[in-house]
Amino acid sequence: MWWIIVTIVLVCIALPVALVLLWSPRKPKPFVDQNGNPLAGSLSEKIYVTIGGIKQGMFIKSKDAANPVLLYLHGGMPDYFLTERYPTGLEDYFTVVWWEQRGSGLSYSADIPLETMTLEQMIADTLEMTHYLRQRFSKEKIYLMGHSGGSFIGIQAAARAPELYYAYLGVAQVSNQLKSEMLAYDYMLRQFKANGNRGVVRKLEAAPVTLRDGTPAAYRVLRDEAMHSLGIGTTHDMHSVITGIFFRSLQCQEYTFIEKFNLWRGKSRAGISILWDTILTTDLSKQVTEVHLPVYFFEGIYDYTCAYTEAKSYFDTLKAPLKGFYTFEQSAHSPLFEEPERMLTIVREDVLVGLNSLADATCVT
Repeated sequence: MWWIIVTIVLVCIALPVALVLLWSPRKPKPFVDQNGNPLAGSLSEKIYVTIGGIKQGMFIKSKDAANPVLLYLHGGMPDYFLTERYPTGLEDYFTVVWWEQRGSGLSYSADIPLETMTLEQMIADTLEMTHYLRQRFSKEKIYLMGHSGGSFIGIQAAARAPELYYAYLGVAQVSNQLKSEMLAYDYMLRQFKANGNRGVVRKLEAAPVTLRDGTPAAYRVLRDEAMHSLGIGTTHDMHSVITGIFFRSLQCQEYTFIEKFNLWRGKSRAGISILWDTILTTDLSKQVTEVHLPVYFFEGIYDYTCAYTEAKSYFDTLKAPLKGFYTFEQSAHSPLFEEPERMLTIVREDVLVGLNSLADATCVT
């Protein structure tokens, strides 16, 4: 699988890369005013706290630490490093907590038993982290955002303890992931046939995704690189995992070299997701049918990593006191990175005031 290859490559080039990256300051960049002085009331830190009995790390970024708190749950691997290439602007409105969950990135440890990497533990960690943030920032409630695989955990945590959150924000929301993978498989097979890539076509045809057999190992090896090459992966403009993700992670100045190394050790251990088997056998439209708080879905029209159509189908059946579904016409899997201005407009005019006035016309309740 590509992340195993990436890890091997990282090991092979560890020494020269370490020398190149020695200049990295290894800590978050502060927010500064027009005179270059630290911005009063801002927060920019990398910290570790004990959650679920283990040390877990996070970046906390805010231009005003009095702002509402937003806890961000990443997907298959932490993606805070992408904010250098794709700034979100969320720190203008929130105290954003880019938590790197159990077994990933800043929270990676080879000593964490694999048997503790369960859905129940991930939900428990999320709720414990929520309590920590409420206490630290003196907030009655916070906002919860789940992206991709993080949305699988996030919506279940929100359903379990809605009293802790003002709203749940699902970005590239997981729904019926096996059906999503089948849609992605069919789309990629058509596209590679159309562009004459016979080599990939042969590999896909030899490893079909089906309801009976799920996602074969040979398909999983191809999956991420194939999706990115077609613009249906992390972002619509990112066509290579190596240049778009691997090299970007190495260039991020806010990690130490060891932290970057652990980022990929964690990814190698997790594969597509540490919860992949659970995600693939769960249909959230049947598992979580109602959430007792406002729910917002942000979906890129080009997304086949977590298929747009499946997220829309789930949204249509999900019951909540207030819902908003937002289509991003220029995005694939990461609207918060790809169309940040539209995302911030929705946050400002809908999410923070409890409305859905900007939602797709047919997707409001």
